[in-house]
Amino acid sequence: MIVLAIDTATPATVVGLQGADGDVLEARDDPGAGERPGHSTRLLPLAAELLSRAGLSWRQVDRVVVGVGPGTFTGLRVGVATAHGLAQSSGAELVGISSLRSLALGADSDAPVLAAIDARRGEVFLSGYQREMELLSPRALAPAAVSDALSAKAAALTGERPLAVGDGAVLYRWAFEGAGVQVPDDGSPLHRISASALCELGGRAVLGGDPVLPDYLRRPDAAIALEGAVG
Repeated sequence: MIVLAIDTATPATVVGLQGADGDVLEARDDPGAGERPGHSTRLLPLAAELLSRAGLSWRQVDRVVVGVGPGTFTGLRVGVATAHGLAQSSGAELVGISSLRSLALGADSDAPVLAAIDARRGEVFLSGYQREMELLSPRALAPAAVSDALSAKAAALTGERPLAVGDGAVLYRWAFEGAGVQVPDDGSPLHRISASALCELGGRAVLGGDPVLPDYLRRPDAAIALEGAVG
């Protein structure tokens, strides 16, 4: 099965292409500090680049996979809308997968892994996994609440010291390390959602009848601001 996978839940634009032989190609755009994400302008060119490198056409893609979040509102909207368009135009299957689960899978660790994505507003999107088992369901919480959230799941987080990955773990390193969690160096690739993880999860996902929609996990900033203005 040929799988084209994309994720725009974080500032990075990530595209993966898994060929019929199982090998995965990756193309990505990781904006520097202070730079705006390039989701809307870089996503399709990166996908086209990978197809060209593999000598494949859009019509040969069997499945389109998209990370549905949680993450930034604009990024998720661009990614999911693009995935729908690609699946429709190519006739490929469409599946949505958790961006947090993809991030955790990329760590390739036997220890419990906490996937943390910066949620803005002084919060972090957090979930916990140990291989295939979900230990901590996805949630948005303040960094100061990380320790309490882990304490409530202490029985599940036995064994090796947990590992936290993602831009949320980098940004709020003090909160995770204060809770006894390991955080890799800021520049570690473990903090990035990988094409291999996206393709692996998406390739073995079971097709369902539910529509593929963004998982914002909370209301968008604009909706809250509008509600405040009206109130």
